[in-house]
Amino acid sequence: MTYKNASHGNIFRYLAILSGLLAGISVASAQDVDCSDPQVQMEMTYCAEKAWEAADGDLNYAYQMARRYMNSLDEDLPDDLKGAAETLRDAQRAWIAFRDKACEAEGYQARGGTMESMLVYSCYERMTRARTEDLRAMAEEN
Repeated sequence: MTYKNASHGNIFRYLAILSGLLAGISVASAQDVDCSDPQVQMEMTYCAEKAWEAADGDLNYAYQMARRYMNSLDEDLPDDLKGAAETLRDAQRAWIAFRDKACEAEGYQARGGTMESMLVYSCYERMTRARTEDLRAMAEEN
């Protein structure tokens, strides 16, 4: 082993230790984040992610309700006319792919910067809330 290789090994070891310490700080500080008034970019990104996760939970509930409604439509139809639930599933999968790409595109406003993730999460939340309302409206047809 040459000195140069040993030096790189030490650098990587120190970077791994530093990374672990920073991750621990991020996790510990995340517990103290006030999402009603985030102060720094890390907090804004954290809060945007949490808002999207909450919106995603609402979306999943609305999707299940809409799926139940679609299944009820299929119940009374002859086999050759059924397909409402599967069509909804396919539409939801297509919507998720669309949302992900649309939000990725929004993230390019700050590509490579510290705001990029926040922009993407904020887009996810906005689009997810809109889709949730669409699914709720569909489920309420029942």
